[in-house]
Amino acid sequence: MALRFRILPVTQFQQNCTLIWCDSTREAALIDAGGEREHLLEQVALEGLTLTKLLVTHAHIDHAGAVADLAEQLHLPIEGPHVDDLFWIERLSDQSRMVRFPESRAFEPTRWLNQDEEVTVGAETLQVRHCPGHTPGHVVFISESAGVSFVGDVLFAGSIGRTDFPLGDHQTLIDAIRRELWSLPDEMRFVPGHGPMSTIGHERRHNPFVADHRG
Repeated sequence: MALRFRILPVTQFQQNCTLIWCDSTREAALIDAGGEREHLLEQVALEGLTLTKLLVTHAHIDHAGAVADLAEQLHLPIEGPHVDDLFWIERLSDQSRMVRFPESRAFEPTRWLNQDEEVTVGAETLQVRHCPGHTPGHVVFISESAGVSFVGDVLFAGSIGRTDFPLGDHQTLIDAIRRELWSLPDEMRFVPGHGPMSTIGHERRHNPFVADHRG
């Protein structure tokens, strides 16, 4: 039994939507279905999986643009983000027009997520941590069994998320990274919202925005 995943970049922003699944049950979830709905469904079918839910780290358009349509089409529950991202969910249509994305609709999560809660995909469990700063309701998903975390736009290889959007806050983001991510094992890999994977330890030592130079 193991959690497996494939990174599926979508939209002109090349956002890392991630298809995750439980190898024993073949049940799957999409993390941050930001767009290209039919492409994502094709990839689910290619793996022979059953999509059972949609997980959302935060409600910026490139991470959440296809969530409402997928949930409606397949009758899927939506889990995440934290309720503090309601501001961004309610503005998905405005966001899509602003960046010239296909029209997107607001949605109501089946379940808002809070610090230290868990979500399940098949027989696999992911921990939830609330990491505000990029957006106020941003959450990350952590799989201890697979040694991987899915961090949205909190942390990148060599960088951190932007905080110049409405309700963003730079110090809040820095504090969240140091509190919630630096406590993870150094060897843990993470999938960022954009760009290549890295490890917690590498970023903790070398990321110019948040490195603490330990280890």
